[in-house]
Amino acid sequence: MSTDEIPYTAPDRLVRDFASRGLVILSPDDLGLPLDIHERVYVQEKAAVDANQPVTPSRIPEVLEVLNSPGLVQACDQLVGKNWAIVPFTHNASFISGGRDQHWHKDDNGPYNGRKQRHHQAVQIEMLYFPQAVRPDMGPTATIPYSQYWGSNHEENHDNFAGADHLDFAYHISGMEAKRVSGPDSEYDVEDIINRRTEHDVRMREAVTNTGWPLVQQFEAAPLKAGSIVLYSHNTFHRGNHRRDDWRTWKDNPRFMWRFWLYRTTDPDLTQPEISPKTVNVDWSDPAVDPLTGIDLSTAGDDVTAVWRYHDHWIRTGQPPAPAQADTTDDRESKAAALAEQLYAKGESAEPLRIGAAYQLAAIGHPALACAHLARALYDDRESVRRAATYGLIAVGHEATPILLEAAASPIKWVRKAGVYGLGDASLLTEQVLSIVTTRLAEDPSVYVRSVAAGSLGCLGRRAVATGEGVELIPACLDALVQSLAREENRLAMDRAQQRSIKFTRPTDDSDVCEGGGIDFGLDRFKPVRSAVRENALWSIVILCSHGADLLAIALGPAVDALRQIIADEENVFCVGFAMDALSRLVHLPVDDTSEPIVPEPIMTDLRDQLLTILGDAPVRGWEALVRAGVSPDAIDAFAPPA
Repeated sequence: MSTDEIPYTAPDRLVRDFASRGLVILSPDDLGLPLDIHERVYVQEKAAVDANQPVTPSRIPEVLEVLNSPGLVQACDQLVGKNWAIVPFTHNASFISGGRDQHWHKDDNGPYNGRKQRHHQAVQIEMLYFPQAVRPDMGPTATIPYSQYWGSNHEENHDNFAGADHLDFAYHISGMEAKRVSGPDSEYDVEDIINRRTEHDVRMREAVTNTGWPLVQQFEAAPLKAGSIVLYSHNTFHRGNHRRDDWRTWKDNPRFMWRFWLYRTTDPDLTQPEISPKTVNVDWSDPAVDPLTGIDLSTAGDDVTAVWRYHDHWIRTGQPPAPAQADTTDDRESKAAALAEQLYAKGESAEPLRIGAAYQLAAIGHPALACAHLARALYDDRESVRRAATYGLIAVGHEATPILLEAAASPIKWVRKAGVYGLGDASLLTEQVLSIVTTRLAEDPSVYVRSVAAGSLGCLGRRAVATGEGVELIPACLDALVQSLAREENRLAMDRAQQRSIKFTRPTDDSDVCEGGGIDFGLDRFKPVRSAVRENALWSIVILCSHGADLLAIALGPAVDALRQIIADEENVFCVGFAMDALSRLVHLPVDDTSEPIVPEPIMTDLRDQLLTILGDAPVRGWEALVRAGVSPDAIDAFAPPA
């Protein structure tokens, strides 16, 4: 690989590479922006850091131009659908590399720590923006491509309770993560640092290879040109990385990085002529070597490529692909039996075997046969088996709905959670589906299950719009979400309440899901409080509001009132950010509809006229989310300048 430039992702490879590798890199030359904008971001950011001032999009509005740049929007439209949103106030500040390493982890689901099952589907992705060039020795972000579909026990393993799956968590527990690898306090020889021979380097590499998973190896995203953007699956393992250059130059030559969490609000519209439901059979071994990572793709077996095949097709169409091959009845049943046995393979290294078996069962060409095997696995004692079965049932598609409905009514909490999550990711919006999901949201004793149900309502509504099936039930989805906001309470963030690092928080009688990391921005208005259910409900409300007021019908008025109240007096800043995003989308996002309006015009007229005033009812605004919702960056001038 050239030391001058990384091989950026070509537009025609974007979906394929993301579905398989889980990571793509956009060149600044393809963003459609003047290249000097990145230098302006860098200069302003360095001045703010040197002056010890907060680094925010409102202080450096050129970052908002990057978020709306034609090349980035086009790429993200392909990966997470049109009108994609950004989780507000969630790590949307810059990161500066230094002398320490992080341990390998997957980030928490957005909303931050609003725990739910990890979507294999491209529902949430991460965006890294580098305003300056990044040399290989400047602490480039380290990632594990091809790791996004393999996970960990997030139900019973409390190391993962906070939401971030870990590799070699002992690296953190032992205190090794706190030690500087490089810099003035480093104990290592300079040559060992430069040549990646330190104990830290070795341990980070071995944490990857010790998984036993196919294709995985450490990849550092460098060298990059100023203005490069890295997009990766929210499920990709990654970590912060130490610098290897002369520490005396760090202050004058910082490596900045902006991170944003993007999420899907629309599915592909199959009525559009440019979207074909036809399954394209990809030769995953062409080229044989991944030009970005150097990984030999010819070693990817059926367990891996079956997963890639599904997601390549789903990103393009929102639907499962056609069966992988036509087998005779005897061959199909024999193959299904072997795959069903593979679902129960033991050990973390067997994760790809279990997941691969689930996806191959889904594509076997006989949904009833696949569902029979996957349904049995869904009730297994082992979390890893239940998890594989859940993803397999989702890959089957809406034919798995009866199995998921039964699971969502189970007396076993983890099975209920899997069922209500699977309905959100696979099923059509019907009266029966709506009833069980809203019941779980209203009545389930588990905060975890209620938060998953809240997220599923947004996913079901999103799919209803794309398929045209169940659209008339979307107002009921919104009504259930708004009602949940009246019931659910914020709680003091668990890390505060338990007086320990968020990585070591544990369940309580009040919540079986992590609710930590609350922030108040130093303002009296806000408190360090969280609510997984409230935040996931508002996440779904943003999705539903992305499709226009008329779709929401009689549920719109109460929703607008509830959102305005949240903006005016909510103590949870994440909830405020989502509420602002939802109202802004109602006002600004274009909706292709020539029919007579259903919503009384005064509701929308008042909202349009008063939007900026409403946004001013809170002391802060998440501009990264608002600009994606259609609010002009010029609106920043209507509010007090950043302190």
